Amino acid sequence: MVKVRDDQPLTDDGDVDIGHWLERLQEDVKLRDPDEMREACELTKRLAMEADRPHKAWLPRDTTYRMGLEMADILALLKLDQAALEAAVLYRAVREGLISIDAVTRQFGKEVAELIAGVLQMAAISNIQVPSQGLVQHDQQDNLRKMLVTMIDDVRVALIKIAERTCALRQVKDAPREKRLQVAREVFDIYAPLAHRLGIGQVKWELEDLSFRYLHEDDYKAIARQLAEKRLDRDRYIHDVVETLKSMLEAQGINEYEVNGRAKHIYSIWRKMKRKRIDFSQVNDVRAVRILVPEVTDCYTVLGLVHSRWHHVPNEFDDYIANPKKNGYQSLHTAVLGPENKVLEIQIRTFAMHDEAELGVCAHWRYKGHDTGGKSSSYEEKIAWLRQVLEWQDEVGDFGDLREGLSSDVAPDRIYVFTPDGHVIDLPRVATPIDFAYRVHTEVGHRCRGAKIDGRIVPLTYKLKTGQQVEILTASKGGPSRDWLNPSLGYVRTSRARAKIQSWFKHQAREQNVEEGKALFEREMRRLDVEDMDLETLANKVNYASPEDMYAALGAGDLRIGQVLHQAQQLFGETDDQEQLDRLLAKPKRDQSKGGSSDITVLGVGNLKTSMANCCHPVPGEPIVGFITQGRGVTVHRQDCPNILQLRIDEPQRVIEVEWGQRARTQYPVDIEIQAWDRSGLLRDVTGILSNEKVNVLSVNTLTDTSDGIARMRITVEVDGLETLGRLFSRIQQLSNVIEVQRLRTGAKGMKRKGSGS
Repeated sequence: MVKVRDDQPLTDDGDVDIGHWLERLQEDVKLRDPDEMREACELTKRLAMEADRPHKAWLPRDTTYRMGLEMADILALLKLDQAALEAAVLYRAVREGLISIDAVTRQFGKEVAELIAGVLQMAAISNIQVPSQGLVQHDQQDNLRKMLVTMIDDVRVALIKIAERTCALRQVKDAPREKRLQVAREVFDIYAPLAHRLGIGQVKWELEDLSFRYLHEDDYKAIARQLAEKRLDRDRYIHDVVETLKSMLEAQGINEYEVNGRAKHIYSIWRKMKRKRIDFSQVNDVRAVRILVPEVTDCYTVLGLVHSRWHHVPNEFDDYIANPKKNGYQSLHTAVLGPENKVLEIQIRTFAMHDEAELGVCAHWRYKGHDTGGKSSSYEEKIAWLRQVLEWQDEVGDFGDLREGLSSDVAPDRIYVFTPDGHVIDLPRVATPIDFAYRVHTEVGHRCRGAKIDGRIVPLTYKLKTGQQVEILTASKGGPSRDWLNPSLGYVRTSRARAKIQSWFKHQAREQNVEEGKALFEREMRRLDVEDMDLETLANKVNYASPEDMYAALGAGDLRIGQVLHQAQQLFGETDDQEQLDRLLAKPKRDQSKGGSSDITVLGVGNLKTSMANCCHPVPGEPIVGFITQGRGVTVHRQDCPNILQLRIDEPQRVIEVEWGQRARTQYPVDIEIQAWDRSGLLRDVTGILSNEKVNVLSVNTLTDTSDGIARMRITVEVDGLETLGRLFSRIQQLSNVIEVQRLRTGAKGMKRKGSGS
C-alpha cells in the first residue's frame, strides 16, 4: 500500500495557507526562525508564478512552489533542521534558473546555499538515458551508485534529493508513459536502495511501491486487487488480534505499549512471491501486527507471550535485535498460526527501534551547529560512517533479489563523468579530457582536438571531476600529438590512453617516425643548449642499436625524451671531458645530499651544523622546520612541536625551512631565458610553475621591448639534472604567449667532443 500523504492546507481561493502549513510543520520540527521559513516559501511562490518558461501540460503551473513545500513536509517527518527545509523549498527554483545560488547565499545564508549546490550536483545522475526496454544496464547502475557516493559530504544532501525524487515520482502519475518509466526506473535503481541503506523505512516503502506501480503495472494491479478484496475481512481480523494482544500485555503488567495493524507493501508482497515462488494466498505477512514496548527485555517478554498463546510457524523467526541488519534495523519478527488458524506475522520492537526503522540515520543524526550552537565534535566521524554505509558492502538486509550490484566496492580514486548523451564513464581521479576521449572510443581519442566541460571549453590538460558532462571536439581526420606522450605536459594520465597513442604511432611509417623523433630530439637539445653528443653511445644507453632506431622509438612513442635526457646526463657523468660536463650542467652550487650525520639539508643557506630537538625527536619522513641557535647551528623540530610553534611567534626571523637530506639531490644553477609576447600575469604564471615544480629561484630579470611587445625573462634556477630542466621547459612552453624557452650559455661556445656524430 502506497504511503498516503496529507494534503497541504488551502485557503478559500485554493492557495496554500502558509500560516497553517507552518503551524503543522512545527508539530514535527522546531523552527529557529519561522519568519525566514515563510520568506523562503513566499519567494519561491512569487518566482514560480512570475516565471516565463515552457510549461508541461500534466503539471500545475505552481508545481515548483508546491513541490518545495511537499519536500519540506517529507523532511520534517524525518526531523531535519530548518536549513534543510529551506533548501528543500528553494531547490527547484534554483534548479529551474529562477534564482541563483549567490542570491540564496545572500538572502538565506551559506549553509542553505551549500545544501542546494550539493543536491544540484547529485541531480547529474538524472541525465541517464532510459533504454526503450525500460532497463538500465547493470554496469551503469554500479557507476551511478558509485558516483552518488563520491558526491555526498552531508547526509542532508542525500535526504533532500530523496525527498525531491519522492515528490517527482508522485507528480508523474499523469505524465507521458516514457517519462513515468524514466523517473520510476531511476528511483527504483538508485534512490530506493539509498533510502534502504539509510534505514528510512517510511520513504523507502513509498518509493518502492510507486516505482513498482509504473514499472510492473499489471503485477501491481493484480496484487492491489487481491488486497482490496480481502480488506474488510483482514481489517476485522486485525482488530480482534490487536485487542487480544492488548489484554495480554496489560495482564503481564506492561502498561506502556502500542499495538497496531501493519499494511504489507505491494512491492514487498510481489518480491516475496517471486523469491519463494509462491502465490498470493501463501504470503504469510499479509496479515501483520506491530507491537512497540519501552525496553528490550519487554520485547522478549512479549515474544514469549505470543508463542505461548499461538503456535509458532517453523523457520519464520528472525532476531534482528541480537543481530541487527547492516543498516541498523532492529526488531523481532515471528510468524504464528493465529485465530482461525490463519498465519499472522508479528513484529516486536522498542519505541526507539521503531524511530530508527522509520527514520534511519535521521533518528540520531546531529548536524553541524544543530542544537549545539557550533560544529558537533563527532560530525566528521559521522560523515565517515555515512560514507561507509553508502559503500553498499556485504549484503543489503532483506533486499534480496533487487540487483545485488549494490555490493560493488567504491574505489576512492575514481571519478564518474557523463558523455553528452548521459552515459556514465568511470576514470581514475587524475584523468584528463584526452583520457576520457580514449575511454569512449579509440578514434575519438585519436581525433580529439578540444574539450568542453558542462558547455565550457577547457584545456586538454584539465583535471576532470565527478558529475561533469564532457564533450570532446574532434577533427574529421588526423591523429594524436606526440606531445600527449610527454608526461611533463600532463595531457595523458591513464595507461590505457597512453598505450593507444603509442600503438597509433607504431603503425605509422618508420621513416616518418624517424623524422619526427629526430626533430623532437634536436629541439630538446637545442633548448637545453647541449651540442654534439656521442649519439651512438647515447643510443646504446637507451637500448637501441643506432641513433636512427632511437629516433624511430621517440617518434613512435616507445621512448620518452625524459629517458634520453636522463641517460645523456649519466653519459656525461662518466666522461673525463670536464669542460663539456661543466658546460652541460655548470658547477654545482652545493651538494644537498651532504647533510652531515643528521642527514638534514638546510635550504637556501648552504650546509650548517644540525641537531635533532630533544623536545619532539623528529624522525625521517615527518614534516620538519629548523631554528637557528646561538653557537649550536640549526636545531631541527617537528612542524607541530609546541616549542617551535611558540618560537615562530617569539623569534620568527630565526625559523628556517629544512628538509630531510635523503630526499634532496645535487643542485646546479642554470640560466634560462624565456621569450614571450608580453601580457598581464606572465611573470606570475612562470613563477607559479617554478613553485609547483619545487625549483629554487636564485635570480629573476625581466625586460620588455615596447617596440615589438616581446618580453624577455632571464632566470637563474637550481635543478638536479637535464631531465628536470627538460620537464621545466615543457611546462613553461605550454603557457599562453610563450614563444621560446632555452638555456643560456654560461661557458665556452660550441664545444665538440671527439668522435661525435651529428
